[in-house]
Amino acid sequence: MIPPKFSYYAPDSLQDALALISEHQEDGKILSGGHSLIPILKLRLSEPEVLIDIGRIDGLDQISESNGVVEIGPRVTHSELVHSDVISGRLPLLAAAASVIGDPQVRNVGTVGGNLAHADPASDLPAAMVCLNATIELQSAGGSRSVAIDDFFVDLLTTEVQPDEILTGIKIPVPDAGAGWSYAKLPNPASHYAIVGIAALISVDGGTCTSASVGVTGLGAAPGRASGVESALVGSELSDDAIAAAAQDAASGFDVLEDIHASTEYREHAARVYARRAIAEAWSRAA
Repeated sequence: MIPPKFSYYAPDSLQDALALISEHQEDGKILSGGHSLIPILKLRLSEPEVLIDIGRIDGLDQISESNGVVEIGPRVTHSELVHSDVISGRLPLLAAAASVIGDPQVRNVGTVGGNLAHADPASDLPAAMVCLNATIELQSAGGSRSVAIDDFFVDLLTTEVQPDEILTGIKIPVPDAGAGWSYAKLPNPASHYAIVGIAALISVDGGTCTSASVGVTGLGAAPGRASGVESALVGSELSDDAIAAAAQDAASGFDVLEDIHASTEYREHAARVYARRAIAEAWSRAA
């Protein structure tokens, strides 16, 4: 299908982009990589009057590290995450999640900011971002604010980004040295989206789990944290039985989706299976 008519702007500065989105708000959409937005336009699921392309704005495609925090610009592509020395060295979990997004063409064009702002319930990056306790930086013509990742995803395709705001960056604290990580997912065989995806970050001291962070995608309308699994792991003597017991809570707290790809019961079962796999692999890396 052909998208509806719209006005197109390609500002050269963030200030100009903010002025445009402030002017148009509900009638405007930010265009980054376009892999999420363009199909929606073609299907007429969204009919904005204005597209604001941020692809020409300098400084939005950088990855840097300072004082134990990695900063990622919204225009950074999934492929750049995979191949970045900073990401692979400091946040290998994020590189692993990015490496299984779609196919090379999607990874070469799709952007981190667009992925998070779109908030597809089956996207891979959100699980890793939740697990890594990311902070999302938002800016409007009136100022800027930071939103914790646990508060960022609101509902199906809905985030905390307001109509006059642009996602301008992601900040992620570098995990403790020696923390083990894993991202495990059950992929849709056609689209490679996650039917269920589990990101795990585990720290171990003498065989005892000292900290655990588990992010989940594909299970509900919005990605989230498997708090029950985290609580069950911390303080436990990690073993196959302990991991399996903790993984039983992987679907707790989620209003589990049911669609043509998987029933509610199947997704719940898959969440427990892949949580067990992710935690076990993270534990092996930590140990």
